[in-house]
Order: sequence, then C-alpha cells, then structure tokens
Amino acid sequence: MQRAESGPAERIRRRRRLVGIGVAVLVLVLLGVVVAVAVTLSLRGNTRTFKETFVARCEDFNGTDCEKIWGLFEEAYVGRDPCKVPVAAYWPLIAAAPFTPKCNQRIFWSKTKAVVHDFTKKRKCFETVEDTLLGSVLDGQTWCGKEGSNETFATGCPGWTDCETSAVRSFWNGASAAFADAACGDVTVMLNGAAATPFYNKSVFATIEVPRFRPPKVQSLKVVLVTQENSLTSCENESLKDLQRKLDGGITYSCKAVPEAQINDCSSHPEKPCGSCW
Repeated sequence: MQRAESGPAERIRRRRRLVGIGVAVLVLVLLGVVVAVAVTLSLRGNTRTFKETFVARCEDFNGTDCEKIWGLFEEAYVGRDPCKVPVAAYWPLIAAAPFTPKCNQRIFWSKTKAVVHDFTKKRKCFETVEDTLLGSVLDGQTWCGKEGSNETFATGCPGWTDCETSAVRSFWNGASAAFADAACGDVTVMLNGAAATPFYNKSVFATIEVPRFRPPKVQSLKVVLVTQENSLTSCENESLKDLQRKLDGGITYSCKAVPEAQINDCSSHPEKPCGSCW
C-alpha cells in the first residue's frame, strides 16, 4: 500500500517540477524579449530625441528649412564608419547654411567656453561659432552613423580623441574653418589665463582658425586673457608670443589680461558698451 501511494505522489511532484522548469524558461524568454525591445526602443528614442533637439534649435533661426538642413546633415555621416567621416562630407551642409561675414563681431575661444558663451548669450555684440545656426544645433551633441545602417546614433559614438575623422570632430573642424574664413575687421579671442599655455599649438584655434586670418580682410586680433585671482599667466607668456609670430604680419596683435569677474559683471549690464568689458 505504501508503494502504491508513493508512485502517484512522485509523478505529481515530477509534473510540478517540469511545470516549474517550463515556467522559468518562459519567464527568461520573455525577459529576453523585453530587454531586446527596450534596447531597440532606447536606440530609436535616442535618434528621435537627437533629431527633435536639432530641429527645435534650428527653428529658433527664422526662415530656415530645417528638414533640408537635417537631410544634408545626415548625408554626411549616415552609413559610414564612425571614424571615417571626412571634413569634406560636411561641405554641402555648410554651404546650405553659410557663415555670413560679421566684421568686428567674431569672437573665438580656447578653454574658455563657459565664460565666452555666458557673455555672448547676454550681449549680442559678439558671436561665437556656437551662436550660429549650425553651431547652435550641434553644440554639446554627440552623433554618428554605422556602416550598413541608415540610422543616426547618439550613443556608442567615438569620443573627440578616439579618431581624427569622427563624425563630430570632422564637423567642428569644418565649421571652425568656415567660421574663421568669414571673419573680418577686428577679431577677438578669449584665452584661458589659468592655463600654463593659453595658446595651445594643437588646439582648433591654433591649427584651424588662426591660419585663416588673412589681411586686409582681418585687420587685428585682440587676445582677451581671462584671469582668475591667483592666475600667474600674463600677456608675456611664451605661447602668446608664439601666437603673435604665427599671425600674418599685416594683422595687428594686442593682448589684455582681464579678470573673469569683470567680464561676468559687464555681461550682466547691457547698458555698458561691449568694448569697455575689456
């Protein structure tokens, strides 16, 4: 009798184990599907968010065909190896939204992005490349394409130093070149007085922008050396002498050390002439 009772009980327990295993497998499969869908939606969501940000910023510039600009932008890098996007791939985009000459209003920067953008945001007498249409829509953004894909990716892209012809680096090199080509009259640059070498010879300003300053189109370059309370660097810094030597002889050079606090104060007082800020 005991064996007869244990037989059915054992079969019931076996069935329960099999059912439990089946349920566990099903749960794992469902979890895998959910994760795969979530990742796909996340990537697509990144693409949508990136484009939405691009178009929203573009629409701040009235009269711009933002869908056309987006299309030309994507043509530069979509379907390409993210490390093999030449600067020339962006020329059609830059030609469609050119940097118009604004004499005496171009301001460049190197390692002073926060202070210069705070200034140009509040005072409209100067303009950086990031204040223009193309610079504005892509400032602070990351993007790339991938071979065999027609998608725009906003994650998993090479960093600035990972490759010389990444989608992001090539765009900014091309935009910086075109922005410098459009400079005329008196040009200003904000350099970092807290740095040991304010004029870094491998920076975008040194390698791309300065070589494009040509007289008589560009008449002068004024260096605003942004200093802190304990800054030791002055306008006599050897790197700034190197900058002066790199300039074409027909361009007048000047340098002035200006406390960051003074620039911030001036940017908050629109009644003050911009020239008096330094």
